[in-house]
Amino acid sequence: MSEQTAPRPLTEEPSAAPQTVTEAPARKDRGLLRTVLRWTAAVAVFAAVGSATAYGVTRAERTDLPGLATESDGRWAFPEATAAPLPSGSPGPFADSNPAGAHYADLRALLAPAPEGATPDKTLRGTEGWLATDVFLKEYRDQEDYDGLRRTLADEGLRHIAARGWTTPDGTHTRIYLLQFDTAAVVDGLHSLVFAPYDKPAYAARGTEEAVLPDKDFPERARVDDILYSVYAEPEPYGAEQVRQAYLGAGDVLALVLQSRAGGAADVPFQQTVALQGRLLG
Repeated sequence: MSEQTAPRPLTEEPSAAPQTVTEAPARKDRGLLRTVLRWTAAVAVFAAVGSATAYGVTRAERTDLPGLATESDGRWAFPEATAAPLPSGSPGPFADSNPAGAHYADLRALLAPAPEGATPDKTLRGTEGWLATDVFLKEYRDQEDYDGLRRTLADEGLRHIAARGWTTPDGTHTRIYLLQFDTAAVVDGLHSLVFAPYDKPAYAARGTEEAVLPDKDFPERARVDDILYSVYAEPEPYGAEQVRQAYLGAGDVLALVLQSRAGGAADVPFQQTVALQGRLLG
């Protein structure tokens, strides 16, 4: 497991109502996670059960959330998500003893859960939880890119893809893909050079009409140390729907989070989803 450090103190928030957070053994970036998920409308509850780590996500008072104190902020309520236990003696992905950045837990159990009231996307269930590469490629707009992407993924040693998707009652469609490779070095190259250069994604997502730009409003507090982030939002004017997307490089896993919605994809649930997925991979 990664080296433990003392938790950072939470930043005080004016007029915040008292909140109870279950205490658990100290862990790297635990204080950051508590700040992230409180800001994005959740309270993280950690409980050690064997080698597994439980992440509870519950509602918080709007007045406790800086910048989100409105009655229609669109926050989602996520259920408790429990990461898969590590095999005995296996380190975490960012431990000093794990230079490859390998995730030894079952990748399928590291997917963020759907929020309350969402309808699962059955097309992303795959076979025994593993998704075919061609299903993943359909997230990209231009079919002429498919052959090149398929070769690139194969050449870089793609091991498997885990995916989950859902649609909430307001019509927001979320898709999450976790692509696992052999080493973190491979993922770093794919993230920064192949899929997600700073100015815009290298491959246009399905449903995007105009150029997709870096999301300058994505908060630093929604990021997790050791994970690479490239976050984009489709600016107006967009077509039938707006698409938001985030590429995360987390050890040997390249993650893609997409949200789309007619009339505009709200920033708060997108930030929640990316923050939670990043934490589960960290």
